[in-house]
Amino acid sequence: MQIIGNGRLITRDAAQPFFENGAVVMDGKVIKEVGDFTAMKTKYPEAELIDARGGVIMPAFINAHEHIYSAMARGLSVNGYDPKGFLDILDGMWWTLDRHLTLEQTRQSAMATYIDSIKNGVTTVFDHHASYGAITGSLFAIEDAARELGVRTCLCYEVSDRDGEEKMKAGVYENEAFIRHALADDSDMIAAMFGLHAQFTLSDQTLELCAQHKPDGVGYHIHVAEGIEDLHDCLRKYGKRIVNRLMDMNILGPKTLTAHCIYVNPQEMELLKATDTMVVHNPESNMGNACGCPPTMEIFRKGILTGLGTDGYTHDMLESMKVANVLHKHNSCNPNEAWAEVPAILFDGNAKIAGRYFKSPLGVLKTGAAADVIVTDYNPLTPMDASNINGHILFGMTGRHVVTTVCNGKVLMKDRELLVVDEEKALADCRQEAAKLWKSING
Repeated sequence: MQIIGNGRLITRDAAQPFFENGAVVMDGKVIKEVGDFTAMKTKYPEAELIDARGGVIMPAFINAHEHIYSAMARGLSVNGYDPKGFLDILDGMWWTLDRHLTLEQTRQSAMATYIDSIKNGVTTVFDHHASYGAITGSLFAIEDAARELGVRTCLCYEVSDRDGEEKMKAGVYENEAFIRHALADDSDMIAAMFGLHAQFTLSDQTLELCAQHKPDGVGYHIHVAEGIEDLHDCLRKYGKRIVNRLMDMNILGPKTLTAHCIYVNPQEMELLKATDTMVVHNPESNMGNACGCPPTMEIFRKGILTGLGTDGYTHDMLESMKVANVLHKHNSCNPNEAWAEVPAILFDGNAKIAGRYFKSPLGVLKTGAAADVIVTDYNPLTPMDASNINGHILFGMTGRHVVTTVCNGKVLMKDRELLVVDEEKALADCRQEAAKLWKSING
């Protein structure tokens, strides 16, 4: 048994949201109790103490849309790359990179991403993977890294027609094999979805094949209307908007996660709501790719379950939160926009999304929830209480304030030292594989 205490405690439990000097009691993989630090120490005198040293104790973060395969793109310059639009970015950078990935490079990309996630307090990652250079076994390679580092993850492979029928089918079979593997696993640390790239790279025949090979109990993870080109393609080929096509192909539903949703209209939002389909917002990626600002506030206000992701752009959920806050203020020219919505999307929406794939309650510190806890060294210079914790987080914290990260009751990082891996060796291995990848891309 362990106690994380001696700090301000944010629980995300409406019944007792904040303790000025609180503690979380962990018994194995779950939380046994939360409460006042002195009371918990007295009640559990034999428990090992993890001292927060006056910092802030919080639930660990959840990333609802990540791209592990992008890890080795940091600093990469592709010969001849000069994008004029979103499709040029996809083909010139991301598809070029994923076509060259080996299985070992996929695994090292996962190691790098999960290490960065731990250092930023993220313990649950929904990843959307592509490695058209080595498809078969790629999700299992990522799982291997996740298990080594002790993080919780939900994986899928993005099926696409872009590289021909043989590779499309390999992606379908990789999804099916990993989904069956994950459904048989009882650790509550691994989950799976059926990955789809985007409708403009998927024929009706391919979507029908995916449906035939998708095991029951899971939904799809798909990019939706990320670029205006995606919408134009759907209108031109099928005479309908993207969400309508997905509805007609039976892709929507409570287990399906739609990423981005930039170019969706109110009628499509109603379909998302009626089918209880999930949406995940990725603000930095949308801005970086010059794709536009999605109507996320309207989507959220319609009652559609909305979460926050990073799209591989960062692994810091608080960075993504900050960008979402200013993006929607700027887009609406309304200084009151996004104050309540963005924190709800990150802290409530992501927890509910995770709840559709993992059994233990995540994103909350209360009895019976998963023991996923972080400690930050943030020391507020103004009064802090249950009414203003989101303001403190937005303006006072970044992911690098995290000093201790616990997942499933296991301490992954303590006082900024990774306990589950030799970080220097892991990064050296990643650099070695990245150099090989870059050479294969540029010759």
